[in-house]
Amino acid sequence: MSHNSHHYKEELRLLQIELVKLQKHIIEHNDKILVLFEGRDSSGKDGTIKRIIAHLSPRETRVVALTKPSDREHTEWYFQRYVQHLPAEQEFVLFNRSWYNRAGVERVMGFCTDQQYEEFFAEVTDFEGMLRRSGIHLFKIYLDISKEAQIARMEDRKTNPLKQWKVSPIDQQAIQHWEDYSQARNTMFSRTHTVLTPWSIVRTDIKHEARINVIQGLLNQLEYKNKDEKLVSPDPHIFFEYDPAYLDNGMIVP
Repeated sequence: MSHNSHHYKEELRLLQIELVKLQKHIIEHNDKILVLFEGRDSSGKDGTIKRIIAHLSPRETRVVALTKPSDREHTEWYFQRYVQHLPAEQEFVLFNRSWYNRAGVERVMGFCTDQQYEEFFAEVTDFEGMLRRSGIHLFKIYLDISKEAQIARMEDRKTNPLKQWKVSPIDQQAIQHWEDYSQARNTMFSRTHTVLTPWSIVRTDIKHEARINVIQGLLNQLEYKNKDEKLVSPDPHIFFEYDPAYLDNGMIVP
């Protein structure tokens, strides 16, 4: 389905109304919602999160985008600095990158040892299981982008004065290390996709389409009053749960 600009804006507005209904439900029922956004550089995490929170209550909505760990944090238990940002009752928390940094950028750029990397995998499923059992609704979303689209977006960043803050030295390395990132991503999926804490994958080459489908995918999986079922079904070719078969058939970018 192609999204012309007017159609996109109207669809987005309707979905943002659904998000407001969802938030009302979260507050009334003391729910705790946590959404992790992962994905390559320029896959659209910032823009997607911005559309989700646009009309939500700032008091009960938080976006967590941590900088690199301090010297002290380097000596802590790896998950420690994330724990303080977890949602309390009535909160909707979105992580713009998460503890999966260790399985992605840290692995690829050599910012962690093999032992730390293995320790992460030994702990992460238990950790997320604890979160789930404590009553947190956890969603893990990976924004997938093709190499061509990534290069085009990185070029746009350099020339767009409003996107200068996004340009970083890691950008160029993201393209140089394309295969390493694919490998790290595939390992992450195979070792951390579980029945209890599955990965959802979104194809993001078309930004508007990706944003709409992420919101639909979230709303689709959560209960709230007066849900407009017609609005909240994502396109299964754009938003789908991880399956190893998708690594071979092109659903997940190689």
